[in-house]
Amino acid sequence: MRTVVTGPCPVCSTDIDYIYQTEEIPYFSDILIISARCPSCGYRYVDTQAIKQTDPTQWTLAVETPEDLSIRVVRSMTGRIEIPELGVVIDPGTACEGFVSNVEGVLDRVDAVLEGAERWAEGDELVQAALIRERIAAVKAGTYPVTLFLEDPSGNSLIVSEKAERCVYEPESGSE
Repeated sequence: MRTVVTGPCPVCSTDIDYIYQTEEIPYFSDILIISARCPSCGYRYVDTQAIKQTDPTQWTLAVETPEDLSIRVVRSMTGRIEIPELGVVIDPGTACEGFVSNVEGVLDRVDAVLEGAERWAEGDELVQAALIRERIAAVKAGTYPVTLFLEDPSGNSLIVSEKAERCVYEPESGSE
């Protein structure tokens, strides 16, 4: 189901369309995708939410073959992605957007950030960005296995695959 509601942009007050769309995700639940984009100022908003309340989630996926690149990844605004073999951590933040993609799409997002960073990076940073981009290409070719972790205290993120393992979510306490 898709519903469009017109309202003011929170940045410039131009009337924009807020789109609310439900999608069925097999083995999970229906999700609500909320999105808006302002053509005047460029404001964007995207989030995904599970329609039913869920417990915090933590998912683990071994990415070992090119076929694994097509596995669906749903990340809400509160989801955190980590790929330790690449040194990649994507923490939620104030400008964080939810998305529905696949493993390849997650890797493409990381690659695009690194490509942008290479424009201003120097020395070791430039070498490190190039190395990670090479490893991303190797993951896509199926020659560099990695592990994708996805955790979400809101329970609104998931990896849609029988190969993915759902674990008990244990957030880091931050205190010793």
